This record gives sequence, C-alpha cells and structure tokens, in this order.
Amino acid sequence: MSRYTGPRTKKSRRYGVLLYGPSKSFERKNYPPGVHGEKGRRKQTDFALGLAEKQKLRLMYGLQEKQFRRYYEIALSRRGITGETMLQLLESRLDNQVYRLGFASTRRAARQMVSHGHVTVNGRKVTIASYLTRVGEVISVRENAVSRQLASKGLEATQVTPTPDWLQINKETLKGEIKRVPSRDEIAPIVNEQLIVEFYSR
Repeated sequence: MSRYTGPRTKKSRRYGVLLYGPSKSFERKNYPPGVHGEKGRRKQTDFALGLAEKQKLRLMYGLQEKQFRRYYEIALSRRGITGETMLQLLESRLDNQVYRLGFASTRRAARQMVSHGHVTVNGRKVTIASYLTRVGEVISVRENAVSRQLASKGLEATQVTPTPDWLQINKETLKGEIKRVPSRDEIAPIVNEQLIVEFYSR
C-alpha cells in the first residue's frame, strides 16, 4: 500500500498544525514553507478552505486520497451526521487505536507495529492497519520480547498523554479494550469536518 514519504514537517508548516507528532523544526519555524512564507497570499476561496481541511485530516491519519474518499462515502451511506460518522470511522482504524492506547508514539509507528504483526485483536493476529475495530474488542500486544519491548517504549514516550475515555488499558498486560464509540467532542478534530463534507458534495 502506498503512503506519503515526503517531508513531513513541511506539510505541518503548510497547514499550521502538527500532523505527524512533535517536531522541533515546526516549533522553530511556525510559518508556512517557502521563500516568502505567508506574504503575498490571496484570500482563500471556499474551495481552497475545504481542500485544506480535507488534506489536513487525510495526512494526519496517513491515508491516500482514494482511501480517505472511501471513508467519506461509507459515512454518507450511514445514518447520522456524515462528518461525525467519518471521524468515528477514522478513529476506529486499528493503527489509530494502537496509537490512542499509547503503544506507539505516532500513528506512523502504530501502523508499522500492526503491519509487522505485533498486535492482536481478540487474540487473533491482525496485520491490516485499516481494520475497523468494534466496541468490545480487545487489542493486545503479542507475547514475544520484540513486540512487548516496542509497546513498552511507546508507553514510556506517551506516558504524559492520557488514554481517551472510550478506551480502557492495562499497562501491565499490554491490553486495551474499546468501551464505546467516541463523540465528536471527545475526538477533538483539528479540522472543521463539515467543510470536508461540503467539499466532497460539490
């Protein structure tokens, strides 16, 4: 599966938010990339605003356009608010749940943990990062030295970050359970998802 391999801090600077985790370079240069930065830029159109919001969310979860569009279409076909449903779908990805539980310090690292077979769901090894988890499922780190060392390092790096209320974690056994589906306020997205819905519905 293809993924973005270009300069990550540059993307964060372009949109003015951290998309891939902490970055010292982003802290030093909190202005857009390029020779002139923000100077001379015209007022953004509604299309440009919607595109920027879509790109921020897509890059944050590490998805290609085709994948991201598919989540929107699934959300559109379900009952409820399309934007909130799309956020909930993105949050239910296995790689994101591994990241939220603190087993990895970034979503990119969490995706690698899953694809390399270090994670199980309900006792079964799952290597598909896009696997959509469900309420009641138990996410565990495999019982081998390498897997547990990776997860322990992740927990050490993310110890100051609280585990979301919709997840329950046992740091001794390296297991986490999905208690419920999070609300929009709990997800606290970095974007206005309604602009993304309007962008795709044009």
